[in-house]
Amino acid sequence: MQRFYFFINITAYEFLPYYQGRVKDIVVTSEQGQRIQFPAMHLRSYLTPTGIMGRFCLETENKKFVSLKKLT
Repeated sequence: MQRFYFFINITAYEFLPYYQGRVKDIVVTSEQGQRIQFPAMHLRSYLTPTGIMGRFCLETENKKFVSLKKLT
């Protein structure tokens, strides 16, 4: 299993196209400098009225999504 750590700070307004499904994937840069793309729907549960902010851990296996957890 591979783990990628990243920070995200996106306002609720900026996340709206992802939430509505008009944009399917979100792209982030890991703390190790790797570009990571995954389905934005996995961030929906972390959306607050102000947006999505914090440090996350994305777990993959064979380049397939396994889980996403908010760390801070």
